[in-house]
Amino acid sequence: MTESNPDTNRPAWPKAVLFDLDDTLWPIGPVIAQAELTLYAWLLLHAPQVAALHSIDSLRQARLELMARRPEYHLDLGQLRRAGLHAAFEQAGEDSAKVELAMACFFAARNAVALYDDVLPGLERLGRQVLIGSISNGNADLRAIGLSHHFKVSVAAHELGYAKPDAAIFLAACRALDVAPQDAVYVGDDVLLDVRGAQQAGLRAVWLNRTGSARHLEHGVVPDAICADFGELLDWLRRAHDC
Repeated sequence: MTESNPDTNRPAWPKAVLFDLDDTLWPIGPVIAQAELTLYAWLLLHAPQVAALHSIDSLRQARLELMARRPEYHLDLGQLRRAGLHAAFEQAGEDSAKVELAMACFFAARNAVALYDDVLPGLERLGRQVLIGSISNGNADLRAIGLSHHFKVSVAAHELGYAKPDAAIFLAACRALDVAPQDAVYVGDDVLLDVRGAQQAGLRAVWLNRTGSARHLEHGVVPDAICADFGELLDWLRRAHDC
């Protein structure tokens, strides 16, 4: 664990700790890969004309091209996928009424995440001391995942219309929790979207660096702390804030 901004005048315990979701509480790459396989299997059974025209890769490429034309889809990847499916169904002559069934299939698989082992015990310990919230650019559903009861507030880019690293999304979460930014700590895996974004909004920011990367040096970002897991996060909170 690394403390990048040691302070001999220890601040009070934060009133809130907010978390990124994907790749902070669970690994997302394998989940999306499996969700796309699950969706494609659904297409083979229920929309075979779409499957005959498209592979997983060609559907992905079509989404990337659509997002290049419609950058607003950066804020809502679920809507991007839905629009891509509508285009593919229309191209193949399939019934577009099936798109919502396809999306339900995808989202069920997308929310079948496997938490990092330290997450549940860490949330349970932390929830006894501070308010917990989440800020995400993704479309994870904490209720479907079974974690919503740990979070007082969950803020998502697609609901607000702005995304990390925009300070507005961090400030919106602080307002929802009724805490000042300086009384909140944000924890995430991305040094630019999470750490720099949160610090520019006035929050303290912890880089949850599970891989041992040195990416913060490359970008000149100085997190308030660098932690490998929830155990180190809780240790830093205790050591940095207890008098």
